[in-house]
Amino acid sequence: MKRSSNVIACALAIVGFLPAQSQTPSGTSAAANRQPVFGGACHLCPWGAMADVVRAAMQHYGYDVQICHNCNAEDSPRIVAEARTPPPYKVDPNVSVDAAPPNTPGLGRIDFGATGGAFLCDAYHGAGRYSRDKPMTNLRLLANIQQPPSYLIVAARSELGISDLSHARAKRWPLRVYAGRNNRLVGEVLAYYGLSEQEITAAGGLVGGSSPDASTAPDARSYDLIISAGGWVSTMPETRTWTDVIQKNNWTFLTLPEPLLARLAETVKAEREPVPFGWLPGIDRAIPSIVVSGMGTAVYARADFPDALAYDVARALDEQQDRLLRTNQRFFYDVHKVWSVCDVPLHPGAARYYREAGYMR
Repeated sequence: MKRSSNVIACALAIVGFLPAQSQTPSGTSAAANRQPVFGGACHLCPWGAMADVVRAAMQHYGYDVQICHNCNAEDSPRIVAEARTPPPYKVDPNVSVDAAPPNTPGLGRIDFGATGGAFLCDAYHGAGRYSRDKPMTNLRLLANIQQPPSYLIVAARSELGISDLSHARAKRWPLRVYAGRNNRLVGEVLAYYGLSEQEITAAGGLVGGSSPDASTAPDARSYDLIISAGGWVSTMPETRTWTDVIQKNNWTFLTLPEPLLARLAETVKAEREPVPFGWLPGIDRAIPSIVVSGMGTAVYARADFPDALAYDVARALDEQQDRLLRTNQRFFYDVHKVWSVCDVPLHPGAARYYREAGYMR
């Protein structure tokens, strides 16, 4: 009799009649009470905005997604891969407490989350910023949600009369450059014109300012040059200084020479695309450039994430696509890209949904 009951239970589980917790693999709490825990960030940040989208979308299917608002930055894939509990809460000096609130007391281990596509790829391979970690091969993609691309943009403050970076030393020395420090892309642009971060700094200039910490950045009006993978004007703290720099100066946007663009595209494996007319205030033409990021925001989990829950996440984000438009980010859904981020494996539950929907074969 007991054996018969087990057979019936297995059959019911296969067709989906048993509660979700009966299908939960060991090592995850995700389906225990339909309150999976999502590793996100502040409400103004892309990964936090995605957390809000996932929570709202999943409510339609009976889930109450819990959000960690400080499971972010470089540690985000580590937190998911290792099923960590949320890190201790600290007030973020760059945003209000309302934007990055304390987590619910007793929030459990993180089941799934959001991160940048490039972060997920590097974490899976133990490369780049995760080269000191073991490859996080237990990570699985659930959905890749697109955002507008980031273009390499080079500009000079208009009043300096710089129309080519070769003029920079003669027109203004020392220079204050808005750029990521120790950034390979920035270094190659400077080197092409016989400049370097070290030389600019030694002359009393500055290469930096891409930190969201406004207390350590100079006044936006004092920058002379921009060398940045810039996107649209955004409210997220990571681009707050960028927003100020663009809005508080008049800029002459420069065209980089073809040999340099070709070399940069090969260096960072980027696509050749022009910066569109009007992409930022003051861009009055299409400017030859490269797209330096376009992997989107990845919603991802571990290999032990329940198949049924992975299926529901993929379905919810598809069927509730309008949620992507109701955020402070420019998210959009692309059926050709939603199921892929480099070679990170797609979770079997999500793959089943995308095949049923006809997005992949």
